[in-house]
Amino acid sequence: MSVLVLDQVELFYHRVQALRGLSIEVHEGEIVALLGNNGAGKTSTLSMISGLVRPRSGTVRWGDADLTAMNPWDIVGAGLLHIPEGRRIFSTMTVHENLLIGGYLVADQKLVLDRIEQAYALMPRLAERRAQQGGTLSGGEQQMLALGRALVGGPKLLLLDEPSMGLAPLVVKQVMEIISAVKAQGTTVLLVEQNARAALRIADRAYVLESGAVTMSGPAAELAADPRVIEAYLGA
Repeated sequence: MSVLVLDQVELFYHRVQALRGLSIEVHEGEIVALLGNNGAGKTSTLSMISGLVRPRSGTVRWGDADLTAMNPWDIVGAGLLHIPEGRRIFSTMTVHENLLIGGYLVADQKLVLDRIEQAYALMPRLAERRAQQGGTLSGGEQQMLALGRALVGGPKLLLLDEPSMGLAPLVVKQVMEIISAVKAQGTTVLLVEQNARAALRIADRAYVLESGAVTMSGPAAELAADPRVIEAYLGA
């Protein structure tokens, strides 16, 4: 069942066209990866879904809702949470305070605290660092904090932009395992990732974007074995 559907979306930044007739679907309970080189339109796609930019034409639907007619904060309230490139944590706040902010739209404070404990259980390193300022964490720990903060909001769909950027290979593996665990707990994930090999290992399906348009799509395992993807994104 498709929960997110983009149909023939055209997006411009002034006169520069970022998305060209983009059509993708995300089904409930899966991880979908968006692959492509810099400038392919991956980040623009996430920004448009979360309401930060508006398409010139086309439709973006979340179930029965038209996301193009909603404010960004209403989109968050509908359960679509965006973790942008660079994490964007609150560096002078503690780990625990960052997690509390993740629940700012949740009226039930007991539920917020329960979700924080669940985040600590999923990422024990955060529990160890709960009183430490976010800005003093390592890059991998900051990425875990950004994930934990989003999980406290109770996402139905996570929009992840380059979660492995700048991380050592071992930490990338840990972050990808956490994303897989989030999916196993019932959260749908749309993943933008420059590390195509890591993304295709955990994704169910993937789309390849070039110049704002889809050029390839299919099950992740099939794309990982496709000679064109291997040559362009995976290497030998």
